[in-house]
Amino acid sequence: MGTFAEAARDEIRERLAERRPRFSWGTEHRIRRTPVDVVGVTDERFVAVELEWRRADPVNNTAKLFYALDAGELAEYDRVSIVQVFTDYYALESGGVSSKREVAEFVGRVAASQFEQVSFYPLTFALDPPKRGGEWPENWVAVADETADRIAALL
Repeated sequence: MGTFAEAARDEIRERLAERRPRFSWGTEHRIRRTPVDVVGVTDERFVAVELEWRRADPVNNTAKLFYALDAGELAEYDRVSIVQVFTDYYALESGGVSSKREVAEFVGRVAASQFEQVSFYPLTFALDPPKRGGEWPENWVAVADETADRIAALL
């Protein structure tokens, strides 16, 4: 993750901690060999938030969580919520979203339907993130906070 992505991730984690304090919120939680960007945990619930900034294969983030579920790695939780947040990098100028986002959402929806205790939510982080070293959008904190509000509402 670049500096901007880390700052936005941390802002989302902080807002979620304020809005849903019964969860213990952290970042870079390891599932298998790769980290989940933001995770919230209670005794009975696990929430994974994957932030997709400019990833070439966002479906991998969705799939790793379902591999873990299939292997029973999250069996201790009564409910598992997976939230995949896509920036406007995945939006098409002509309208709609890229096939990379469509495939990731499809895999998320289909995989979640196979597990009774699992919910999958795709959301949009409504700005195009800067390329590494680029200028940060002025409204990024407001967008991060609004994204956290939408995630909190799902919980």
